[in-house]
Amino acid sequence: MEQAVMPDAARIRPWSEDSRYWQYRGQPVLLVGGSREDNLFQIPDLEEQLDLLAAVGGNQIRNTMSDRDEGDAYPYAQLADGRYDLDQWNEEYWRRFAELMRLAYERDIIVQIEVWDRFDLSDTRGMGNWQRHPYRPANNVNYTEEQSGLGDAYPDHPSADRHPFYHTIPGMEQYRPHYDLLRGYQERFVAKMLAHSLPYGNVLYCMNNETSTDPRWGQYWMAFIKVHAAAAGLEVFVTDMFDDGWRPEQSEKIRLELDHPKLYDFIDISQVNSRNFGEDHWRRLRWVVEQAAVHPRPVTHTKIYSAGETSFGSGTPQDGIERFWRNLLGGSASSRFHRPTAGIGINETAQACIRSVRKVEELVRFWEIEAHEELLGERKENEAYLAADPSGAYVLFFCSGGAVTLNLTGGEGDFEGRWIEVATGEWGDELALAGGGWRELTAPGDEPWVAVLVRK
Repeated sequence: MEQAVMPDAARIRPWSEDSRYWQYRGQPVLLVGGSREDNLFQIPDLEEQLDLLAAVGGNQIRNTMSDRDEGDAYPYAQLADGRYDLDQWNEEYWRRFAELMRLAYERDIIVQIEVWDRFDLSDTRGMGNWQRHPYRPANNVNYTEEQSGLGDAYPDHPSADRHPFYHTIPGMEQYRPHYDLLRGYQERFVAKMLAHSLPYGNVLYCMNNETSTDPRWGQYWMAFIKVHAAAAGLEVFVTDMFDDGWRPEQSEKIRLELDHPKLYDFIDISQVNSRNFGEDHWRRLRWVVEQAAVHPRPVTHTKIYSAGETSFGSGTPQDGIERFWRNLLGGSASSRFHRPTAGIGINETAQACIRSVRKVEELVRFWEIEAHEELLGERKENEAYLAADPSGAYVLFFCSGGAVTLNLTGGEGDFEGRWIEVATGEWGDELALAGGGWRELTAPGDEPWVAVLVRK
């Protein structure tokens, strides 16, 4: 292991005082972020990307172990005849990954690793990812189609779950004994990844990107990672991301996740940020947070869709801003913008949102407040959202300007605070309200604004 192992007490873990949030280096921390790519270790300007994120107050990235984009390295060595040898590593792939681990650690940026991404091995929409991939039997010297059970083409969308690569675990309905050969290569890959990542305490592990596969697939790899960590005397935190999380009340997999806290250490509900808009997004988010309170764990969002289109429920940049803030005010432990073209990445709007969050934290910490929509009056649909400690702290987000009344009857005395202009991430005017009754608040403009109030 290249890096001195961080002691468990310093590593990221659910906060000892409130397990709905994370702690890192012994202190509670809210995770916010964005980046221009998901497999950041593969990009040439990695250090500049991390510096930009850190400069605006961001501290979370998503890193899929993907290799499907132009310029990406594969993990395996390519031979002179163009085929790959799965028994030999491509050191460039692993050098890039090790560099990401080091640079993120030096900047106290939390890395959520996603081990498997179903699109890496798909030919859907003409991508041809499987046609090029080392795991395709025709592309390597290690096995044939007959030996591995892998086919020559997989044109269906991966949500159809027809790829044997994700069925290699004994006990799965689609499992066949000859898949054991392939699983051996999968285990070797994950073990190699862990050799680089386990020494660092700024890492969370998610098994899949929006999987529709039998949950036993992800559970196998969660256990595999836990065993390797325990052998090194470490505790790590793992989960899975389910494709149907956008409608969590109807998802058997989300129910499984909620009911098994010993399997799923945290709940990545990224897909709720797709195909859900306005009040529906808030309602479904709050449903997950309230259900998770039975076995309190962090509820996280490593992807917020906001591409500027609605073809698959992504929505516009404005939808992304709203989802980002509803996530945090609704009780989530993290909120990160998805990469283009499915999200706004770390563009100027994302940067301003992150700076705005850090300004809120100068006055109120998010774990000190909870959703209190009932304290808002004269509110139009999707106009404003509130999290508060009614005894002395209020954070109010206006989606696009507006005016509401705020119930301060439970808080005597005077309140003061500031407006924050979300579009710029800068402070606005000061606020002053008397407690003891309903008070009107009108946003300074028609754009997204945040008001922060604390007892004087």
